[in-house]
Amino acid sequence: MLESTLLLQQKKWRIIDHSSVNPHFHAMQSFAIDDTLCMSVGSGYSPPTARAWVHANTLVLGIQDTKLAALQDGLDFLASQNYEGIVRNSGGLAVVLDEGVLNLTLIFPDTEKGIDINRGYDSMYDLIRLMFQDFPQTIEAYEIVGSYCPGSYDLSIDGKKFAGISQRRIRKGVAVQIYLCVTGSGRKRAELVRDFYTYAKFMEPSKYHFPDVRPEVMASLSELLKTDISIQDVMLRFLQTLKGLAEEIYSNGLQGNELEWFQLYYERMNERNNKIKP
Repeated sequence: MLESTLLLQQKKWRIIDHSSVNPHFHAMQSFAIDDTLCMSVGSGYSPPTARAWVHANTLVLGIQDTKLAALQDGLDFLASQNYEGIVRNSGGLAVVLDEGVLNLTLIFPDTEKGIDINRGYDSMYDLIRLMFQDFPQTIEAYEIVGSYCPGSYDLSIDGKKFAGISQRRIRKGVAVQIYLCVTGSGRKRAELVRDFYTYAKFMEPSKYHFPDVRPEVMASLSELLKTDISIQDVMLRFLQTLKGLAEEIYSNGLQGNELEWFQLYYERMNERNNKIKP
């Protein structure tokens, strides 16, 4: 068995389910929660944790995106499309969140030898393949040129990207995050990102590289699997797959010290986002 799959085989998986859209639950809170869980799992306060989260119309910017020459013009464009722009606490580039996008996070404690970065990515890639192993389509991992937030672990079917994986490490905790475009039009999401970059003038001379987004290389799982599949369907596959990999799974929310850690990380998210407000 692959080492990355072995990483998924934990004695206990703690589950935190934030997959139901709540207008009072902001995407900035989600990133603060993942940092909190990194701290918690890395310190041994919590067992390995898997979290699912969905947010309404949000374009999540990476730190590099804040260097765009006309960022405010881009943010104004998003507002005109009923999207909010926020800055996450890590690198990478802009990604779309909406009610058809499911985000999954796996938080592991780092091992004595350390969890290799590729092993972290491979663990999420393995999980997604296990979740959809009953479909005939092949899920591949390589950079899809022309996609938004491109990377070597873009997940695609027939050359069209439906997911991207990222990693964040805090205090001996490793968080592997993925966004899955489950329903709706992957092309329309890509058009939104392309137009944001156009308004934010990514073509201005810059030492930073921004993607030349080509909407035709993006799609949703529903489009690629040629079947109606909902967020709830994917959540069921997620939970069933983890259950098959662990001796025990259980569900609860933040508790004890985690509530204090969350306030700290949420304040940091607010400080970062205050810098892009006019």
